[in-house]
Amino acid sequence: MKSLCALLVLLLLIAGALPGLAQETLDYPSDLTECEVDMTGETLRIFHFGDLSGPYAFITQPIVSALTDAVNYWNGRGGVCGAQLEQVYEDTGGNREAAQSVYDRFTGAYGGDLDLLLLYSSDDGELLREQLAADEIVSFISAGSVESLYGEDGQTPGWLYASNPLYINQFGSFCQFVAASPEVFPDPVIGFVTWPNAFGRAGTEPAAREHCASLGVPVLEEPQFFLPTDTDILTQVQNAIDGGANIIYTNTLATGPALIAGTLVDLGMEDDVKLAGVNWVMDTSVGILGQRVLKPNGLPSTDGMFGSMPFLWWSELSSPAVQFVTQQFALNERSATEQNIAYLLTWGLADSVIETYIRTVNRVGSLSAVTGADIRETVETMDYQVLGGLLHHHYEEGMRDATLNRIAVLKYANTDMSGFATGPDDAMFIDIGGSMGYVPIVHALTDFMPVPQLRG
Repeated sequence: MKSLCALLVLLLLIAGALPGLAQETLDYPSDLTECEVDMTGETLRIFHFGDLSGPYAFITQPIVSALTDAVNYWNGRGGVCGAQLEQVYEDTGGNREAAQSVYDRFTGAYGGDLDLLLLYSSDDGELLREQLAADEIVSFISAGSVESLYGEDGQTPGWLYASNPLYINQFGSFCQFVAASPEVFPDPVIGFVTWPNAFGRAGTEPAAREHCASLGVPVLEEPQFFLPTDTDILTQVQNAIDGGANIIYTNTLATGPALIAGTLVDLGMEDDVKLAGVNWVMDTSVGILGQRVLKPNGLPSTDGMFGSMPFLWWSELSSPAVQFVTQQFALNERSATEQNIAYLLTWGLADSVIETYIRTVNRVGSLSAVTGADIRETVETMDYQVLGGLLHHHYEEGMRDATLNRIAVLKYANTDMSGFATGPDDAMFIDIGGSMGYVPIVHALTDFMPVPQLRG
Protein backbone atom coordinates (compact mmCIF):
# COMPACT_ATOMS: atom_id res chain seq x y z
CA MET A 1 0.00 0.00 0.00
CA LYS A 2 2.90 2.39 -0.68
CA SER A 3 0.74 4.53 -2.97
CA LEU A 4 -1.88 4.87 -0.24
CA CYS A 5 0.77 5.98 2.24
CA ALA A 6 2.09 8.54 -0.23
CA LEU A 7 -1.33 10.05 -0.77
CA LEU A 8 -1.93 10.29 2.93
CA VAL A 9 1.42 12.05 3.31
CA LEU A 10 0.18 14.56 0.73
CA LEU A 11 -3.05 15.06 2.60
CA LEU A 12 -1.19 15.57 5.85
CA LEU A 13 1.03 18.09 4.09
CA ILE A 14 -2.03 19.92 2.86
CA ALA A 15 -3.40 19.90 6.39
CA GLY A 16 -0.15 21.52 7.56
CA ALA A 17 1.28 18.57 9.48
CA LEU A 18 4.34 18.04 7.26
CA PRO A 19 5.32 21.47 5.91
CA GLY A 20 8.95 20.55 5.15
CA LEU A 21 8.17 17.79 2.67
CA ALA A 22 8.02 20.04 -0.40
CA GLN A 23 11.28 21.94 -0.04
CA GLU A 24 13.21 20.40 -2.95
CA THR A 25 11.75 21.55 -6.26
CA LEU A 26 11.15 18.75 -8.75
CA ASP A 27 12.04 19.00 -12.42
CA TYR A 28 9.24 19.42 -14.94
CA PRO A 29 8.32 15.84 -15.93
CA SER A 30 7.62 16.24 -19.67
CA ASP A 31 10.20 15.89 -22.39
CA LEU A 32 8.97 18.98 -24.25
CA THR A 33 10.09 19.55 -27.82
CA GLU A 34 13.05 21.93 -28.05
CA CYS A 35 12.15 25.48 -29.06
CA GLU A 36 13.47 26.46 -32.47
CA VAL A 37 11.73 29.87 -32.51
CA ASP A 38 12.27 32.61 -29.91
CA MET A 39 8.87 33.97 -28.82
CA THR A 40 10.23 36.50 -26.33
CA GLY A 41 7.90 39.47 -25.94
CA GLU A 42 4.83 37.54 -27.12
CA THR A 43 1.86 36.18 -25.15
CA LEU A 44 0.59 32.63 -25.45
CA ARG A 45 -3.02 32.65 -24.27
CA ILE A 46 -4.86 29.57 -22.96
CA PHE A 47 -8.56 30.09 -23.63
CA HIS A 48 -11.24 28.22 -21.70
CA PHE A 49 -14.80 28.62 -20.48
CA GLY A 50 -17.59 26.60 -18.94
CA ASP A 51 -19.61 25.99 -15.81
CA LEU A 52 -17.68 27.26 -12.78
CA SER A 53 -20.66 28.11 -10.57
CA GLY A 54 -23.49 25.74 -11.53
CA PRO A 55 -24.01 21.95 -11.27
CA TYR A 56 -20.44 21.17 -12.38
CA ALA A 57 -18.75 23.63 -10.01
CA PHE A 58 -17.54 20.99 -7.55
CA ILE A 59 -15.53 19.45 -10.39
CA THR A 60 -14.56 22.45 -12.49
CA GLN A 61 -13.42 25.17 -10.09
CA PRO A 62 -9.93 23.63 -9.69
CA ILE A 63 -9.44 24.08 -13.45
CA VAL A 64 -8.80 27.77 -12.83
CA SER A 65 -6.52 26.96 -9.89
CA ALA A 66 -4.45 24.50 -11.91
CA LEU A 67 -4.09 26.83 -14.89
CA THR A 68 -3.17 29.69 -12.57
CA ASP A 69 -0.46 27.53 -11.02
CA ALA A 70 0.78 26.32 -14.42
CA VAL A 71 0.88 29.87 -15.84
CA ASN A 72 2.77 31.14 -12.80
CA TYR A 73 5.16 28.19 -12.95
CA TRP A 74 6.16 28.88 -16.56
CA ASN A 75 6.16 32.66 -16.36
CA GLY A 76 8.39 32.44 -13.30
CA ARG A 77 10.85 30.52 -15.45
CA GLY A 78 10.94 32.87 -18.41
CA GLY A 79 7.83 31.59 -20.19
CA VAL A 80 7.50 29.03 -22.97
CA CYS A 81 10.15 29.65 -25.63
CA GLY A 82 10.25 33.17 -24.16
CA ALA A 83 6.50 33.80 -24.48
CA GLN A 84 4.55 34.64 -21.34
CA LEU A 85 1.48 32.50 -20.65
CA GLU A 86 -1.93 33.98 -19.87
CA GLN A 87 -5.27 32.30 -19.26
CA VAL A 88 -8.45 33.88 -20.62
CA TYR A 89 -11.67 32.42 -19.24
CA GLU A 90 -15.28 33.05 -18.22
CA ASP A 91 -17.91 31.29 -16.15
CA THR A 92 -21.07 30.26 -18.02
CA GLY A 93 -22.85 28.76 -15.01
CA GLY A 94 -23.78 25.76 -17.16
CA ASN A 95 -26.11 27.89 -19.29
CA ARG A 96 -26.13 27.23 -23.06
CA GLU A 97 -27.00 30.80 -23.97
CA ALA A 98 -24.13 32.03 -21.82
CA ALA A 99 -21.75 29.54 -23.47
CA GLN A 100 -22.74 30.80 -26.90
CA SER A 101 -22.36 34.41 -25.79
CA VAL A 102 -18.86 33.79 -24.39
CA TYR A 103 -17.82 31.96 -27.56
CA ASP A 104 -19.02 34.89 -29.67
CA ARG A 105 -17.13 37.37 -27.47
CA PHE A 106 -13.96 35.32 -27.55
CA THR A 107 -13.96 34.88 -31.31
CA GLY A 108 -14.83 38.54 -31.81
CA ALA A 109 -12.24 39.91 -29.41
CA TYR A 110 -9.33 37.60 -30.13
CA GLY A 111 -9.92 36.66 -33.77
CA GLY A 112 -6.90 34.90 -35.23
CA ASP A 113 -5.26 34.44 -31.80
CA LEU A 114 -7.96 31.94 -30.82
CA ASP A 115 -6.70 28.73 -32.41
CA LEU A 116 -7.16 26.38 -29.44
CA LEU A 117 -9.95 26.36 -26.86
CA LEU A 118 -10.42 24.26 -23.72
CA LEU A 119 -14.01 23.21 -22.97
CA TYR A 120 -15.46 21.49 -19.91
CA SER A 121 -18.71 19.77 -20.89
CA SER A 122 -20.25 17.59 -23.60
CA ASP A 123 -23.19 19.98 -23.88
CA ASP A 124 -20.89 22.85 -24.79
CA GLY A 125 -19.07 20.56 -27.20
CA GLU A 126 -22.32 19.69 -28.97
CA LEU A 127 -23.40 23.33 -29.04
CA LEU A 128 -20.13 24.49 -30.60
CA ARG A 129 -19.14 21.50 -32.71
CA GLU A 130 -20.08 22.96 -36.09
CA GLN A 131 -18.98 26.49 -35.15
CA LEU A 132 -15.53 25.27 -34.14
CA ALA A 133 -15.19 23.52 -37.50
CA ALA A 134 -16.37 26.59 -39.41
CA ASP A 135 -14.03 28.88 -37.46
CA GLU A 136 -11.18 26.31 -37.63
CA ILE A 137 -10.63 26.28 -33.85
CA VAL A 138 -9.32 23.13 -32.19
CA SER A 139 -10.84 22.24 -28.83
CA PHE A 140 -9.40 20.03 -26.09
CA ILE A 141 -11.99 18.56 -23.73
CA SER A 142 -11.64 15.98 -20.96
CA ALA A 143 -14.48 13.85 -22.25
CA GLY A 144 -16.99 14.57 -24.99
CA SER A 145 -20.15 12.92 -26.20
CA VAL A 146 -20.41 10.91 -29.41
CA GLU A 147 -22.21 13.80 -31.10
CA SER A 148 -19.70 16.46 -30.01
CA LEU A 149 -16.69 14.42 -31.14
CA TYR A 150 -18.08 12.44 -34.09
CA GLY A 151 -21.31 14.16 -35.18
CA GLU A 152 -24.90 12.96 -35.26
CA ASP A 153 -23.93 9.94 -37.35
CA GLY A 154 -21.15 9.00 -34.94
CA GLN A 155 -18.73 8.73 -37.86
CA THR A 156 -17.64 12.28 -38.66
CA PRO A 157 -14.57 13.38 -36.66
CA GLY A 158 -14.66 17.07 -35.80
CA TRP A 159 -12.36 19.65 -34.21
CA LEU A 160 -12.79 18.48 -30.61
CA TYR A 161 -10.34 16.04 -29.00
CA ALA A 162 -11.11 14.26 -25.72
CA SER A 163 -8.46 13.08 -23.28
CA ASN A 164 -10.79 10.42 -21.80
CA PRO A 165 -12.60 7.58 -23.57
CA LEU A 166 -16.17 8.18 -24.66
CA TYR A 167 -18.63 7.57 -21.83
CA ILE A 168 -20.37 4.83 -23.80
CA ASN A 169 -17.02 3.07 -24.18
CA GLN A 170 -16.29 3.50 -20.48
CA PHE A 171 -19.61 1.84 -19.73
CA GLY A 172 -18.74 -1.00 -22.09
CA SER A 173 -15.44 -1.54 -20.28
CA PHE A 174 -17.31 -1.62 -16.95
CA CYS A 175 -19.56 -4.36 -18.31
CA GLN A 176 -16.42 -6.31 -19.24
CA PHE A 177 -15.19 -5.89 -15.66
CA VAL A 178 -18.53 -7.07 -14.27
CA ALA A 179 -18.56 -10.12 -16.54
CA ALA A 180 -15.02 -11.01 -15.43
CA SER A 181 -15.85 -10.61 -11.71
CA PRO A 182 -18.71 -13.00 -10.85
CA GLU A 183 -17.55 -13.19 -7.23
CA VAL A 184 -18.28 -9.47 -6.88
CA PHE A 185 -21.28 -9.25 -9.24
CA PRO A 186 -23.29 -12.50 -9.12
CA ASP A 187 -26.22 -12.51 -11.56
CA PRO A 188 -25.64 -8.86 -12.53
CA VAL A 189 -28.37 -6.57 -13.83
CA ILE A 190 -27.52 -2.91 -14.46
CA GLY A 191 -29.94 -0.01 -14.26
CA PHE A 192 -29.12 3.59 -15.16
CA VAL A 193 -30.00 6.36 -12.70
CA THR A 194 -28.57 9.46 -14.29
CA TRP A 195 -28.98 13.03 -15.50
CA PRO A 196 -31.07 13.72 -18.65
CA ASN A 197 -28.43 15.76 -20.50
CA ALA A 198 -25.94 14.61 -23.16
CA PHE A 199 -23.44 13.60 -20.48
CA GLY A 200 -26.01 11.74 -18.41
CA ARG A 201 -27.53 9.76 -21.27
CA ALA A 202 -24.23 8.43 -22.62
CA GLY A 203 -24.18 4.65 -22.37
CA THR A 204 -27.95 4.29 -22.47
CA GLU A 205 -27.84 3.66 -26.24
CA PRO A 206 -28.93 0.27 -27.68
CA ALA A 207 -25.36 -0.49 -28.81
CA ALA A 208 -24.18 -0.38 -25.19
CA ARG A 209 -26.99 -2.65 -23.99
CA GLU A 210 -26.27 -5.11 -26.78
CA HIS A 211 -22.57 -5.20 -25.96
CA CYS A 212 -23.21 -5.78 -22.26
CA ALA A 213 -25.88 -8.42 -22.96
CA SER A 214 -23.40 -10.29 -25.16
CA LEU A 215 -21.16 -10.54 -22.09
CA GLY A 216 -23.98 -11.89 -19.94
CA VAL A 217 -24.63 -8.54 -18.26
CA PRO A 218 -28.19 -7.36 -18.97
CA VAL A 219 -29.00 -3.65 -18.80
CA LEU A 220 -32.49 -2.32 -18.12
CA GLU A 221 -33.86 -0.60 -21.21
CA GLU A 222 -35.43 2.38 -19.45
CA PRO A 223 -33.04 4.78 -17.65
CA GLN A 224 -34.24 6.65 -14.58
CA PHE A 225 -33.54 10.37 -14.87
CA PHE A 226 -33.16 13.12 -12.28
CA LEU A 227 -32.01 16.74 -12.43
CA PRO A 228 -28.74 18.06 -10.99
CA THR A 229 -30.86 20.26 -8.71
CA ASP A 230 -32.95 17.36 -7.31
CA THR A 231 -32.50 16.39 -3.67
CA ASP A 232 -34.93 13.46 -3.50
CA ILE A 233 -34.56 10.62 -6.01
CA LEU A 234 -36.00 7.75 -3.97
CA THR A 235 -38.56 7.03 -6.71
CA GLN A 236 -35.92 6.76 -9.46
CA VAL A 237 -33.65 4.50 -7.43
CA GLN A 238 -36.58 2.32 -6.31
CA ASN A 239 -37.80 2.03 -9.91
CA ALA A 240 -34.39 0.71 -10.98
CA ILE A 241 -34.35 -1.80 -8.13
CA ASP A 242 -37.94 -2.87 -8.84
CA GLY A 243 -36.89 -3.42 -12.46
CA GLY A 244 -34.33 -5.95 -11.28
CA ALA A 245 -31.17 -3.87 -11.05
CA ASN A 246 -28.56 -4.95 -8.51
CA ILE A 247 -26.02 -2.52 -10.01
CA ILE A 248 -26.84 1.16 -10.51
CA TYR A 249 -24.70 2.97 -13.08
CA THR A 250 -24.61 6.75 -13.33
CA ASN A 251 -23.21 9.43 -15.61
CA THR A 252 -23.34 12.18 -13.01
CA LEU A 253 -20.73 13.94 -10.92
CA ALA A 254 -20.26 15.67 -7.57
CA THR A 255 -23.69 15.72 -5.90
CA GLY A 256 -25.16 13.12 -8.30
CA PRO A 257 -23.32 9.94 -7.24
CA ALA A 258 -23.44 11.02 -3.59
CA LEU A 259 -27.22 11.47 -3.82
CA ILE A 260 -27.68 8.00 -5.30
CA ALA A 261 -25.40 6.42 -2.70
CA GLY A 262 -27.23 8.18 0.11
CA THR A 263 -30.57 7.04 -1.29
CA LEU A 264 -29.41 3.41 -1.31
CA VAL A 265 -28.52 3.80 2.38
CA ASP A 266 -31.92 5.34 3.10
CA LEU A 267 -33.54 2.32 1.42
CA GLY A 268 -31.36 -0.10 3.35
CA MET A 269 -29.99 -1.44 0.04
CA GLU A 270 -26.35 -0.35 0.32
CA ASP A 271 -25.16 -3.97 0.60
CA ASP A 272 -27.49 -5.40 -2.03
CA VAL A 273 -27.04 -2.88 -4.84
CA LYS A 274 -23.59 -1.87 -6.14
CA LEU A 275 -22.99 1.66 -7.45
CA ALA A 276 -20.74 2.55 -10.39
CA GLY A 277 -20.21 5.23 -13.01
CA VAL A 278 -17.91 7.10 -15.38
CA ASN A 279 -14.55 8.51 -14.34
CA TRP A 280 -16.11 11.57 -12.66
CA VAL A 281 -17.68 9.42 -9.91
CA MET A 282 -14.13 8.74 -8.70
CA ASP A 283 -13.55 12.44 -8.06
CA THR A 284 -12.53 13.75 -4.65
CA SER A 285 -15.70 15.84 -4.50
CA VAL A 286 -17.80 12.67 -4.57
CA GLY A 287 -15.71 11.15 -1.79
CA ILE A 288 -16.32 14.25 0.32
CA LEU A 289 -20.01 14.76 -0.53
CA GLY A 290 -20.68 11.07 0.13
CA GLN A 291 -19.97 11.71 3.80
CA ARG A 292 -23.25 13.55 4.25
CA VAL A 293 -24.92 10.15 4.64
CA LEU A 294 -23.22 7.29 6.49
CA LYS A 295 -23.77 3.57 6.12
CA PRO A 296 -24.79 1.52 9.17
CA ASN A 297 -21.10 0.62 9.60
CA GLY A 298 -20.27 4.32 9.94
CA LEU A 299 -18.46 4.69 6.61
CA PRO A 300 -19.57 7.24 3.97
CA SER A 301 -22.33 6.17 1.60
CA THR A 302 -19.93 6.25 -1.37
CA ASP A 303 -17.50 3.72 0.13
CA GLY A 304 -17.04 0.87 -2.35
CA MET A 305 -18.32 2.70 -5.43
CA PHE A 306 -16.78 1.59 -8.75
CA GLY A 307 -15.75 3.81 -11.65
CA SER A 308 -13.43 4.36 -14.57
CA MET A 309 -9.89 5.72 -14.14
CA PRO A 310 -8.41 6.33 -17.63
CA PHE A 311 -5.42 8.31 -16.34
CA LEU A 312 -3.02 8.21 -13.42
CA TRP A 313 -4.32 9.22 -10.01
CA TRP A 314 -2.90 11.23 -7.12
CA SER A 315 -1.97 8.11 -5.19
CA GLU A 316 0.36 6.83 -7.94
CA LEU A 317 3.38 8.74 -6.71
CA SER A 318 5.86 6.47 -8.47
CA SER A 319 5.00 8.58 -11.52
CA PRO A 320 7.11 11.74 -12.02
CA ALA A 321 3.98 13.43 -13.40
CA VAL A 322 2.00 12.81 -10.23
CA GLN A 323 4.98 13.72 -8.06
CA PHE A 324 5.34 17.04 -9.85
CA VAL A 325 1.66 18.01 -9.75
CA THR A 326 1.48 16.91 -6.12
CA GLN A 327 4.36 19.21 -5.25
CA GLN A 328 2.91 22.15 -7.17
CA PHE A 329 -0.41 21.57 -5.43
CA ALA A 330 1.30 21.75 -2.04
CA LEU A 331 3.59 24.67 -2.89
CA ASN A 332 0.59 26.71 -4.02
CA GLU A 333 -1.24 25.82 -0.79
CA ARG A 334 -4.30 24.46 -2.51
CA SER A 335 -7.11 23.12 -0.32
CA ALA A 336 -7.91 19.43 0.10
CA THR A 337 -11.18 19.92 -1.80
CA GLU A 338 -9.17 20.96 -4.89
CA GLN A 339 -7.20 17.72 -4.97
CA ASN A 340 -9.47 16.31 -7.64
CA ILE A 341 -9.55 15.06 -11.23
CA ALA A 342 -9.82 18.55 -12.71
CA TYR A 343 -6.70 19.94 -11.03
CA LEU A 344 -4.64 16.91 -12.06
CA LEU A 345 -5.91 16.74 -15.64
CA THR A 346 -5.70 20.50 -16.17
CA TRP A 347 -1.95 20.41 -15.57
CA GLY A 348 -1.97 17.75 -18.29
CA LEU A 349 -4.07 19.92 -20.59
CA ALA A 350 -1.70 22.85 -20.05
CA ASP A 351 1.22 20.58 -20.93
CA SER A 352 -0.59 19.43 -24.09
CA VAL A 353 -1.28 23.03 -25.12
CA ILE A 354 2.36 24.00 -24.58
CA GLU A 355 3.73 21.03 -26.52
CA THR A 356 1.21 21.61 -29.32
CA TYR A 357 2.24 25.26 -29.71
CA ILE A 358 5.97 24.53 -29.55
CA ARG A 359 5.69 21.96 -32.35
CA THR A 360 3.40 24.16 -34.40
CA VAL A 361 5.50 27.33 -34.07
CA ASN A 362 8.64 25.34 -34.91
CA ARG A 363 6.95 24.26 -38.12
CA VAL A 364 5.30 27.51 -39.27
CA GLY A 365 7.99 29.91 -38.05
CA SER A 366 6.22 32.25 -35.62
CA LEU A 367 3.39 32.41 -33.08
CA SER A 368 1.54 35.03 -35.14
CA ALA A 369 1.54 32.72 -38.16
CA VAL A 370 -0.21 29.87 -36.34
CA THR A 371 -3.73 29.01 -37.49
CA GLY A 372 -6.28 26.55 -36.20
CA ALA A 373 -5.58 24.34 -39.18
CA ASP A 374 -1.90 24.29 -38.20
CA ILE A 375 -2.84 23.33 -34.64
CA ARG A 376 -5.06 20.54 -35.95
CA GLU A 377 -2.27 19.16 -38.10
CA THR A 378 0.01 19.06 -35.07
CA VAL A 379 -2.59 17.44 -32.82
CA GLU A 380 -3.31 14.68 -35.30
CA THR A 381 0.36 13.81 -35.79
CA MET A 382 1.39 13.88 -32.11
CA ASP A 383 2.22 10.74 -30.16
CA TYR A 384 2.89 12.29 -26.79
CA GLN A 385 3.03 11.17 -23.17
CA VAL A 386 1.35 14.08 -21.40
CA LEU A 387 3.40 15.29 -18.42
CA GLY A 388 5.68 12.34 -19.01
CA GLY A 389 2.97 9.71 -18.50
CA LEU A 390 -0.16 11.15 -16.86
CA LEU A 391 -2.11 10.17 -19.98
CA HIS A 392 -1.47 9.51 -23.67
CA HIS A 393 -2.13 12.10 -26.39
CA HIS A 394 -2.52 10.17 -29.65
CA TYR A 395 -5.34 10.63 -32.16
CA GLU A 396 -4.75 8.31 -35.08
CA GLU A 397 -7.07 7.25 -37.89
CA GLY A 398 -9.84 9.71 -37.10
CA MET A 399 -10.02 9.01 -33.36
CA ARG A 400 -11.21 11.90 -31.22
CA ASP A 401 -11.18 10.20 -27.81
CA ALA A 402 -8.77 8.11 -25.74
CA THR A 403 -8.81 4.34 -26.17
CA LEU A 404 -7.53 2.99 -22.82
CA ASN A 405 -9.36 2.64 -19.51
CA ARG A 406 -9.18 0.82 -16.21
CA ILE A 407 -11.64 0.23 -13.38
CA ALA A 408 -11.14 1.61 -9.87
CA VAL A 409 -12.96 1.70 -6.52
CA LEU A 410 -13.50 4.59 -4.12
CA LYS A 411 -12.53 3.74 -0.54
CA TYR A 412 -11.46 5.57 2.64
CA ALA A 413 -8.10 5.38 4.39
CA ASN A 414 -7.48 3.71 7.73
CA THR A 415 -5.55 5.26 10.60
CA ASP A 416 -2.22 3.48 10.19
CA MET A 417 -2.07 4.10 6.43
CA SER A 418 -1.86 0.38 5.68
CA GLY A 419 -5.17 -0.08 3.92
CA PHE A 420 -8.82 0.91 3.91
CA ALA A 421 -11.08 1.79 6.83
CA THR A 422 -13.66 -0.72 8.01
CA GLY A 423 -15.48 1.85 10.14
CA PRO A 424 -15.02 5.05 12.17
CA ASP A 425 -12.77 3.37 14.74
CA ASP A 426 -9.98 2.59 12.27
CA ALA A 427 -10.51 5.49 9.84
CA MET A 428 -8.18 8.40 9.10
CA PHE A 429 -9.75 11.82 9.61
CA ILE A 430 -8.42 15.20 8.48
CA ASP A 431 -9.72 18.75 8.34
CA ILE A 432 -11.67 19.16 5.09
CA GLY A 433 -13.13 22.60 4.64
CA GLY A 434 -13.27 23.34 8.36
CA SER A 435 -14.65 20.04 9.62
CA MET A 436 -13.15 16.61 10.20
CA GLY A 437 -13.78 14.14 7.42
CA TYR A 438 -12.77 10.76 6.08
CA VAL A 439 -9.89 10.60 3.59
CA PRO A 440 -11.16 9.36 0.17
CA ILE A 441 -8.86 7.00 -1.72
CA VAL A 442 -9.17 5.88 -5.36
CA HIS A 443 -7.67 2.44 -5.88
CA ALA A 444 -7.18 0.95 -9.36
CA LEU A 445 -8.48 -2.61 -9.70
CA THR A 446 -7.34 -3.36 -13.25
CA ASP A 447 -4.54 -2.47 -15.62
CA PHE A 448 -5.11 -0.12 -18.58
CA MET A 449 -6.97 -1.98 -21.31
CA PRO A 450 -8.50 -0.99 -24.66
CA VAL A 451 -12.12 0.08 -24.42
CA PRO A 452 -14.75 -1.44 -26.72
CA GLN A 453 -15.69 0.87 -29.57
CA LEU A 454 -19.47 1.24 -29.27
CA ARG A 455 -20.32 4.50 -31.01
CA GLY A 456 -21.47 2.61 -34.11
